Amino acid sequence: MLAGGLGTRMREETEYRPKPMVEIGGKPILWHIMKVFASYGHTDFVICAGYKAESIQDYFFNFGPKNMDFTITLGSQESAIFHGSHEEFGWTVTVAQTGIDTPTGGRLKKVEKYLGGESFLCTYGDGLAPVDLDALVTSHRESKKIASMTVTKPVSRFGVVNFDENRTVTAFREKPMTENFVNIGYFVFDSGIFGFLNDHSVLEEDALTSVAAAKSLNAFVHKGFWQPMDTYRESLIFNELWNSGKAPWKIWS
Repeated sequence: MLAGGLGTRMREETEYRPKPMVEIGGKPILWHIMKVFASYGHTDFVICAGYKAESIQDYFFNFGPKNMDFTITLGSQESAIFHGSHEEFGWTVTVAQTGIDTPTGGRLKKVEKYLGGESFLCTYGDGLAPVDLDALVTSHRESKKIASMTVTKPVSRFGVVNFDENRTVTAFREKPMTENFVNIGYFVFDSGIFGFLNDHSVLEEDALTSVAAAKSLNAFVHKGFWQPMDTYRESLIFNELWNSGKAPWKIWS
């Protein structure tokens, strides 16, 4: 998971923590993304950390004390007894420091050693969508390509005004769906992707462009909800959806 960017457009939050640790309903967006993956049985995670990586490291290293009641004999950390259980206790999480200024492709290259030479899922640490990961993996396997990218038609940020040749307004359309597809992450990569990466690669501009030129990039279409968290306002939208009980990405019980 790519979670190392500076998040400069969210300075209200990212001055103190990395964007993947900005909370929705009291949990980092990173946790919400991982819950989507875990819902499909994917519970072995590698997190490409960078900016304020210590926040991510601390969260997972101390996941039990941060999320559960516990009893401990002071001075003996090994004596800790946690009360209750969490599904997340079965997850395996590797937090890798990939550098503050490293581009996305470079971050991925730096964690190659943790991925075992097999196909793997990958996404960004700042966007949520209830992507059908089983269908995505099936689409990738059937394509026999090096990489698969999930795409969707996003909703426009602005309402649309239609008018005729006399400039008489004929209709308003409030934030319609756009005509073009965009990359929303949720990739599947074969190990061959690393042949297109180096420490200075931008995943989207360098590696994926080259893979596409080689006719080895598969597009998987997602038709449901997708929302990135690029601004403070978008973080408020996520929290409003969560607090209303209508979060479209919450596919777990």
